[in-house]
Amino acid sequence: MTTKQTIGLEKQLYDYFQSISLREPEILAKLREETAQHPMAIMQISPEQGQFMALLVRLMGAKKTLEIGVFTGYSSLVVALALPADGKIVACDVSEEYTAIARRYWQAAGVANKINLHIAPALETLDRLLADGETDFDFAFIDADKSSYDSYYEQTLQLVRPGGLIAIDNVLWSGRVADPEVQDNRTNTIRAFNQKLHQDTRITLSLVPIADGLTLALKN
Repeated sequence: MTTKQTIGLEKQLYDYFQSISLREPEILAKLREETAQHPMAIMQISPEQGQFMALLVRLMGAKKTLEIGVFTGYSSLVVALALPADGKIVACDVSEEYTAIARRYWQAAGVANKINLHIAPALETLDRLLADGETDFDFAFIDADKSSYDSYYEQTLQLVRPGGLIAIDNVLWSGRVADPEVQDNRTNTIRAFNQKLHQDTRITLSLVPIADGLTLALKN
């Protein structure tokens, strides 16, 4: 199965890494296999990243989580499976087409009742959550349009509780952020975002080089 993998690992080591680490439920493997045939399959997170996020959610005892960018639903499904029976996800996306796949798998996995999907620009949904005083999220995952990363982050930082965790995807951008000759807008946006978080005293920071780079920002 073709899949996004952790950058910097050659295939033999990556295959070994997966063989002794990955414990992927069948429903997630099926979703990943279906998504691999999608024209936008590159947007799928890697299974090792999903497993890592599930571990974080369980470690925190998270119950209320936020997702910005659903695509076909792998990340929301892996988090929903890790949440307790009364856990909830507020999920934001703009595509009925992509999230129709997600809904099928949420239903098949028996976790659809945990996920409240909002089809609207995410910033609008985040504004509504803030207006409603929803500032007690335990965990949030940002994996949507890179041009809005800074705005998503600022809104999400208000929505998570102190001690809450924000995970942000694609911060290594296939290595392009480290190449000074790459100067396109999206790469420069991610560079500026990474630099901002490095200096942000509101959070405790760790950038984990898993998949395409996953920043972890713990709200102080």
